[in-house]
Amino acid sequence: MTTLPEKTDRKLGLVIDLDTCVGCHACVVSCKGWNTENYGAPLSDQDPYGADPTGTFLNRVHSYEVQPEEGTAQLVHFPKSCLHCEDAPCVTVCPTGASYKRTEDGIVLVNETDCIGCGLCAWACPYGAREMDVAEGVMKKCTLCVDRIYNENLPEVDREPACVRTCPAGARHFGDLGDPESEVSQLVAERGGMDLMPEQGTKPVNQYLPPRPKDTLDRKTAAPEGESDAPPPYLKPVADSPKGFLGWLDKTLEKL
Repeated sequence: MTTLPEKTDRKLGLVIDLDTCVGCHACVVSCKGWNTENYGAPLSDQDPYGADPTGTFLNRVHSYEVQPEEGTAQLVHFPKSCLHCEDAPCVTVCPTGASYKRTEDGIVLVNETDCIGCGLCAWACPYGAREMDVAEGVMKKCTLCVDRIYNENLPEVDREPACVRTCPAGARHFGDLGDPESEVSQLVAERGGMDLMPEQGTKPVNQYLPPRPKDTLDRKTAAPEGESDAPPPYLKPVADSPKGFLGWLDKTLEKL
């Protein structure tokens, strides 16, 4: 079994804004592309163009319709990948030591040469963040693009996870959540960032920013008297009859 480090020098992780995510799946595609072409064994697909396609993904986006106690329903897009937990059960359950947490940055990785594909780590993860690659017979998970963030051959602007670099809505943020002065830590403090399933006691490093309350319109004050059931927003006519050029054109057409 693998032991966890008592302390890590940094806590690199993601902050995901559920208010901004539009569910476009650009992060999923970029993650699949980068990790298939670079780190470790490729992420395989089985029968991708057939009737029952399956494949290995390190990041997935789920969409849920949420009905608040007040107001209209909201569609929330929920990206999910490894949360690089401080108390990662996937690490301590591994019988070969293939799963481990790095001391220097807190990233949880899998040494694929030592992985025997037993699946114990997937059972131990309460978030379902690990996937067995059927073709390779080893467990796969998010690496925070460890081969990008330290790659000095890349421009500095590209030294962040592929999903963060690709997100068109700016809903994904990367940094050191162990540094209270970092941009990601300040963002979490300002927006009330949350752990995913804190009752599990895994202390996930990744944080989620909750959706902001949506603007509402008072139906009774928006609609005229006697029409309180009118759907908001109620728009009053700009004019009862056309004026200017449109008025002249209307009269001319009436004579034809």
